[in-house]
Amino acid sequence: MFTIFTAAKIMNSLDFRFALTTRIKKMTEEYRINDPELGSITIRRSSRLKRYKLIVKQGAIFANLPAVGNERELLQFIETNRQRLLAAIQRTPKPTVWDETTQLSFTTFRMRICRHRQAAFRLRLKEGELLISCPEEIRFEEEATQEALRRLLKAALRHEAKRCLPLRLATLARQHGFHYNGVTIKDMSSRWGSCSNRRHINLSLLLMTLPWHLIDYVLLHELCHTVELNHSDRFWALMDRVTDGKALQLRQALKSYPTCT
Repeated sequence: MFTIFTAAKIMNSLDFRFALTTRIKKMTEEYRINDPELGSITIRRSSRLKRYKLIVKQGAIFANLPAVGNERELLQFIETNRQRLLAAIQRTPKPTVWDETTQLSFTTFRMRICRHRQAAFRLRLKEGELLISCPEEIRFEEEATQEALRRLLKAALRHEAKRCLPLRLATLARQHGFHYNGVTIKDMSSRWGSCSNRRHINLSLLLMTLPWHLIDYVLLHELCHTVELNHSDRFWALMDRVTDGKALQLRQALKSYPTCT
């Protein structure tokens, strides 16, 4: 579950008391700041956005900044929504801390974490097992460690998504008579997939966290959009046809997976 706040315009007269204590990492597109009350806030600049946008997910805040926007207005927007953000953080569970006891299973592999004597993280994906080896002195409770583990997992999910999803999409397209003009694997956390009006399909690498029958549902969903670009009655009738009348059932089942909504 996550909560979204948006703003069309920020007024300069708003009371501003946001405390910027630490700029952890500055990049062209993404960096983080710390606030004494709200904790770590990840700021992402996106050329596709027209409004400031705040997302609370797993107890953390993600602030989207339009390319034409500026940081001061975004921070004013955060300040205006401070109490709502605090309430949303309390409602959303914080992510589980991964350590040597963590064992997770995904579509094509299971994940295990261990320590080793090397000074760097190591990643090995072989015979259905992803082994992440961490430096011996690593502290799993630190945010930097958890972020490194998540990035390594995403690297494995991306590898498997590129290996499996384009082939599965092509198979389903042939089976049901759909035509599309390309497929791209992306790191999308707000949606499982999308289809452009040029019939180009984008798929989230996080699909590899789903069981196969729900992956197929998402792929068929995007293939149906090559014919019907909206969610009209004709679209859902087509979805029912390609899922043997189980479109609503599969749609409801997908909602139980919180990675994307």
